[in-house]
Amino acid sequence: MTTKPKARKFRIRRSTPSGSSAEQPPREGTAAAETPATERLRPRVVASGGETKAEATASAEPPQGAPATDSTPAAGSTPISGEVSSARETSAEAEIDAIRREALTGRQLRMARRVAQKHNLAATSDFDAVRLLRQRGIDPFKRSNMLELVVPHAESGDHSDAAKDRVQLPQTVPGGKRTLPSTETSPQTAPGMSPAEERENEIMAIQRDIARRRRKKLALLMTRLMFFVLLPTAIVGYYFYVVATPMYATKSEFLILKADNAGGGMGLGSLLSGTQFATSQDSIAVQSYLQSKDAMLRLDEDEGFKSHFSQSWIDPIQRLDPNPTNEQAYKLYSKFVQIGFDPTEGVIRMEVVAADPEVSADFARSLISYAEDRVNRLSEQKRADQMRDALIGFENAQVERRNAQEALVSLQQKGAILDPEGVIAALRGQINNIEMQLQEKELTLAALLDNPRPNQAKVDGARGDVRRLKALLARLNEKMVDASKGENSLAQLSVRIQMAQADLATRDMMLQSALQQVEQTRMEANRQVRYLTTSVQPVASQEASYPRKFENTILAFLIFSGIYLMISLTASILREQVTS
Repeated sequence: MTTKPKARKFRIRRSTPSGSSAEQPPREGTAAAETPATERLRPRVVASGGETKAEATASAEPPQGAPATDSTPAAGSTPISGEVSSARETSAEAEIDAIRREALTGRQLRMARRVAQKHNLAATSDFDAVRLLRQRGIDPFKRSNMLELVVPHAESGDHSDAAKDRVQLPQTVPGGKRTLPSTETSPQTAPGMSPAEERENEIMAIQRDIARRRRKKLALLMTRLMFFVLLPTAIVGYYFYVVATPMYATKSEFLILKADNAGGGMGLGSLLSGTQFATSQDSIAVQSYLQSKDAMLRLDEDEGFKSHFSQSWIDPIQRLDPNPTNEQAYKLYSKFVQIGFDPTEGVIRMEVVAADPEVSADFARSLISYAEDRVNRLSEQKRADQMRDALIGFENAQVERRNAQEALVSLQQKGAILDPEGVIAALRGQINNIEMQLQEKELTLAALLDNPRPNQAKVDGARGDVRRLKALLARLNEKMVDASKGENSLAQLSVRIQMAQADLATRDMMLQSALQQVEQTRMEANRQVRYLTTSVQPVASQEASYPRKFENTILAFLIFSGIYLMISLTASILREQVTS
């Protein structure tokens, strides 16, 4: 809701009709009434020192009747903005330019435009609206919308000086410069500066202070970086480029192979026999051995590892003491002898570093020979144990077979008969033959006796043959009975011989099995043999491989930078925690 402003009434001298050639003199009390109205019309634009521009203007104006000085504008000088000036004295463009130099805000310009529209003034711009309002004697920046008419100039000539000295509000500073005193005292402000210039000077002073602080902080930062990062990096770079002794590296590669499986056995072992997984354990064992203190001591005994790195021309950081301990030498050995195993390819890669290229190559060859000796010893005990057990079983089988053969021969010699079965079979054959002849003779005798008048001679001969055959048959039966009874009977001897023969056959089979076991064990031992094959022979290098000067220097720079960054962040966090 907007309340319509109410304009106060003032006693204002009205202008004479247009036909009159001179104005009437002002009444008494007009100046007295004019002063408070003028004070109300004066704009309150706050200056930099805390007082308004109108107050500064009022303080700068000399009292009426005082003599004009150099600092006070004369009666015939450029009129103050707000005074009624003819078009002949000041053009509209000059007035608009003067208004632009007042640095009016957008809010003030919008207010002037609204007031001009209310008074039906045809303004071409905001600045023109201010100019027209001031010509009409209206304060465009007053919050109330009341109208105050400007008292016209005195018609008589004796009032012309008073009219010239009278202040017409609102007014501007002549020339667009500040010539009025200010209560604000600042080292950046100088007499005659406008608020915009003062503000620019203060902003420039703040910017200079910020730039000075930034330069100071940057100088401190560069000092810290120089002390904590660049100086240590320079020292490290000097060591790597000047002091460090050049080291020569010798690289070699070898792998451990397994004998081919000639037996063609099936199973998981046969499936992995042709791959790198079959010898991975052996490769890891060889790698561990070459990186052990045992290999270092053996290399020192054979090639003089300690004496080589104890020479005086090697730099102090990489040099050993004249009489180093095994732990000190092993620490340097672990640094200069690098061995790696690639499980995907089964290759062992070795790099040996020394101060002399030929010495480095000799060290590499010695280590490869140590590895080969270790590979040969890995399965030697197992193969020896397997072969020893197989040979012992074969020898036992041979002894048992020999004992069985001796027992059979002794049984055969004990009865003086090589073949008891054959003897018994022969006796049986003879008995059968005699029985058949006896039956024939008995039939012949019975045929002769059946004759009523037998021939006595034939009957007697037949009876004699029967008697003789019976006696022979009796003797054969007795012999047969003697051979099958008693401890030394042919039957018992035959059974014992058969048992000895069966025992001998069993021993023969056991001997054949032991022989096959020996052959199989020998084949298995041959398959367990490991072979070390050198794929890359060690060759002495002609250029130094270490130290890597540029890479090590950059690495040192990154390390020192990281340490400095961590310390700075920690200090900043602690400082923030302490201050909070």
